[in-house]
Amino acid sequence: MSLAWPVYQLGATDSTNSEAKRRVSAGRFADSWLVAESQSAGRGRLQKNWISPAGNLFSTALFREPGGLVVASRMPFASALAVNDVALLFAPEADVRLKWPNDVRINRAKLSGILIETGGSGADTWVAAGIGINVLHVPDGAGQPATSIATLRKDSAVTADMALEALREAFAERLLQARQGFDGLRKDWLDRAEGLGGTVRVTTSGAPVEGVFEDVDMSGGLVLRLPDGSRQTIRAGDVDLIGRA
Repeated sequence: MSLAWPVYQLGATDSTNSEAKRRVSAGRFADSWLVAESQSAGRGRLQKNWISPAGNLFSTALFREPGGLVVASRMPFASALAVNDVALLFAPEADVRLKWPNDVRINRAKLSGILIETGGSGADTWVAAGIGINVLHVPDGAGQPATSIATLRKDSAVTADMALEALREAFAERLLQARQGFDGLRKDWLDRAEGLGGTVRVTTSGAPVEGVFEDVDMSGGLVLRLPDGSRQTIRAGDVDLIGRA
């Protein structure tokens, strides 16, 4: 499946998501992909910087979501699974793992930065699904272990343009899946979940919470079994796997 959305090449920009939001604010956008050669102010989830050297993929899928915020809330999972699909296309032997909600990691090293931003309501809901993939380069100063498609393949045969075409195809499939309901998307995500059944620490706006990662609920929340046997569902936070990178 593919979506006949145009691709707009931005050259060098601050970030593709920032450009997407400018287009929304100006009231002049249609469903499309925005792609940059490089970014000066790339952002990830929780407003973390995303280093953006030329040769990697920097893109945003900007679209109206007729399913409203219910479907839009599934985009972190759909986007992570789309990147998983791209990684396995180019590096079939890679042990791709997804760390809640949308980190894509191989051997504990991050392959992709994903930032989902939304606005509007009802049929006027818009989504900016920012997806950066390390294609040729492992960024310097990422603040955590990182990897690239070139590293996984041990060659530089895959270009950013090739990764974009694969991502457009994979994202279309996962968006359709998200629009059909969360159950299938959730099951596919859990099949790749990193840390499932193990102890994790989640840093939220309050005190960190530790517990066993048991499940993801039907709204995308991280379900933890706490030391006292009770369950807690986390809606937002940064996950660390205890005793692992």
